[in-house]
Amino acid sequence: MAASRPPSLPFPNADNLKINPGRILLGVLALLIGIGVLSSFYQIPANSVGVVQRFGKYLDTTQPGLNFKLPFGIDQVTQVEIRRQLKLEFGYGTRGASNEFQFNKDFSEMEKEKNMVTGDLNAAVVEWVVQFKIDEARNFVFNFIEPQSTLRDLSEAVMREVVGDRSIDEVLTVGRQEIEVKALERLQTIVSSLAMGIQIDQIQLGNVNPPAEVKDSFDEVNRAQQQKESSINQANGEYNRVIPEARGKAEQSISQAEGYATQRVNQAEGDATRFTALLAEYQKAPEVTKKRIYLETLGEVLPSIPGKVIIDDRVPQFLPLMNLQQKLPAAAAPTPVPSRSIR
Repeated sequence: MAASRPPSLPFPNADNLKINPGRILLGVLALLIGIGVLSSFYQIPANSVGVVQRFGKYLDTTQPGLNFKLPFGIDQVTQVEIRRQLKLEFGYGTRGASNEFQFNKDFSEMEKEKNMVTGDLNAAVVEWVVQFKIDEARNFVFNFIEPQSTLRDLSEAVMREVVGDRSIDEVLTVGRQEIEVKALERLQTIVSSLAMGIQIDQIQLGNVNPPAEVKDSFDEVNRAQQQKESSINQANGEYNRVIPEARGKAEQSISQAEGYATQRVNQAEGDATRFTALLAEYQKAPEVTKKRIYLETLGEVLPSIPGKVIIDDRVPQFLPLMNLQQKLPAAAAPTPVPSRSIR
């Protein structure tokens, strides 16, 4: 039995190769319609707005969500992140930054931008960061070709101007906050005058040091100044402690002296008044007054005299009366005082 032969294909001829123009036109139209439909809609993220241009001219600013535009390049949309905090770093760079303008990727240029000269002709290495956000999308897109690159140049110029107006001590120590405030005010004024569509939120200084070649010497100077300040503060503290104490003691001594003077004056006046009164009484009755003064004086003197015996002048013998004095213990006995008789 003979093997079966496969059916033979028709040999191509002019009739088989004939192309239908109508079908091709319909396919092209369908493709164009599909491309037009797909390119007529666009999505804006929640943190952005869309700046729409028609034939390159500004048309509108669209809000987040699904929006419509004319296809085939008639309308072009530029997304601008107006609700995102952006920053520019000078003198250093944070790895993994999504913003290509955040730091200078050229290391040599990064080193140059942080080397500055202060007002007293000293060198300083200044690192800082500028935090900003886009507040006017239209100005940000249309007024400058590279607005963030321009902002970097403006920020560096402003910082050099502010640092150049201050001494090295102010830049490194006490003047940091003032530099941040002045640089912020100056940069915001320039950005607003140029209508860049940017709002500067903060300028913050980072590491501020003298150049590496003189850093050790500068640290020694700083330590000496700190020791000087510490000694001055310690001396002021000792002064504030000793001087009030001395003043208090002086005032106390003065008060005691014034009180003693007042006491002596009053006592002298009292004695004078008492003497004047006694003199008046003496002039009235000399004998009575003399006897009274004598008795009062004895009343004051006799109690302080130990071992005394008072007898009448008519007593014939004195010795028997000596036994009337009681003997005291040896430990408590007062110092012997000779007895005397008062007549």
